[in-house]
Amino acid sequence: MANARQIVKRRKAVTNIRKITKTMQLIATARFQQAYNRATATKPYTQKITQLVEELSQASEGQVDHPLMRKNPDADKDIVLVLTSSRGLCGGYNANLLRTAMGHLNTHSERNSEIHVVGKKGIAYFKFLRRPIERGITDIDDRPRFEQVEPIATEYMQRYEAGEIANVYVAYMKFISTGKQTPEVMHLLPLEKEESESEGNQAQKTDPLKSDKAGTTAEYDFSPEPAQLLKRLLPQTVKVRLYQCFTDAAVSEQVARMVAMKAATDAAGEMIKTLTRQYNRARQTQITMELLDIVGGAEALA
Repeated sequence: MANARQIVKRRKAVTNIRKITKTMQLIATARFQQAYNRATATKPYTQKITQLVEELSQASEGQVDHPLMRKNPDADKDIVLVLTSSRGLCGGYNANLLRTAMGHLNTHSERNSEIHVVGKKGIAYFKFLRRPIERGITDIDDRPRFEQVEPIATEYMQRYEAGEIANVYVAYMKFISTGKQTPEVMHLLPLEKEESESEGNQAQKTDPLKSDKAGTTAEYDFSPEPAQLLKRLLPQTVKVRLYQCFTDAAVSEQVARMVAMKAATDAAGEMIKTLTRQYNRARQTQITMELLDIVGGAEALA
């Protein structure tokens, strides 16, 4: 009977765990919808302002020389911003992202990389590797706001314009669809024409209505001058692109947690069925043994 009692206790513990994982799955599903709405709402604005800056740069070629578009060959330091989660139970989300970030750091090992990490999981990971972190950010949760991201982008732009850093990279989980998220390292600064073109091509592939406009260029009449326009547009482009990285990372985290909790709930359900069968067998064996004892005792008395 001791064996059966152990199975009952274990089944009760697994049942309680299943209730927790089911609840967490429902919470992640609700948060996913909110994060998805934020990410999809900001993406068209990010793509359009990037496209606008690219067209203005082409139209005013030779007239504009903005610091955010110039390279800093004398600077020997890069900044790598890694966007991880502060909470676990999200499957391989952090592992895949940190593997990609470390691959980038190892590839650019000849550069002096200044590591900035968002999220407790990433901070703990780099501390475990004994890799120095210049800045750890834990006050931005899975619902980032633009006013939280804007100071980070402003600081990077100021340091880049001052010539302190040569490049700014952002390692984050890019949200493509509910079934696909890929870890990516985006080159945030300097602003390069090639990146804008690739993003525009990707937008055309996903939106067939934009394919007819491929290869067309718009003619602009500048009022005020292009330099003055780009002076405001370029910093705004950096801010919204960085904010898009944060929103993509947030919705990808919720998708990963939702999938992980559903898998845990299903696994707990299968374990409960298995334990129930084991308990029935153990109980049946125990009853059989008791009947044999009764029959044996009766025959001995006879």
